Amino acid sequence: MFNRKSQKVPRILVVDDVATNLMMVEAILKGEGVEIATAANGLEALAEAEANLPDLILLDVMMPGMDGYEVCRKIKEYPERRLIPVIFLTSCSETHEVVKGFEAGCVDYVTKPFRAIELLARVRTHLQLHQLRSLLPTCMYCHDIRDEDGHWEPMETYIHARAGVSFSHGVCPACMKKQFPDYTP
Repeated sequence: MFNRKSQKVPRILVVDDVATNLMMVEAILKGEGVEIATAANGLEALAEAEANLPDLILLDVMMPGMDGYEVCRKIKEYPERRLIPVIFLTSCSETHEVVKGFEAGCVDYVTKPFRAIELLARVRTHLQLHQLRSLLPTCMYCHDIRDEDGHWEPMETYIHARAGVSFSHGVCPACMKKQFPDYTP
């Protein structure tokens, strides 16, 4: 799904203290064109999120030591990680647990046992939303955009390569008046 050459491969961090759950989620995500990192507990998750900024986190709630709620809150403490979508993937389904998850900063909540097709739909949706929310580094003078590799390219080229949008150029009335003050239509 996300294997377009012009796009950065999304990185998903999967956090669960049960190895079987990690393997199951990895198997479900395998064909999606994403990079998968795993962590078996909260401390590993925080270290991985700091070392390799993920685009999305699938996070179990019930883990020994630091639970998922605390992990989520700690991830959201840092501005560079605040916008990372966190989806809780847990057996906790009581309303107060779901609300607690959203209060901790998650964007979605999937209960175990989950259906693979539902998990994929939610992952795809939140990765797309995350990509749309990302800021584009743009030159304030020429409006070129810096791509994922650090190269600058015209905005039209950048957008066309990623969204297939083509551009035509014209002059709006305000710019026409500014550039050609004597012109009258």
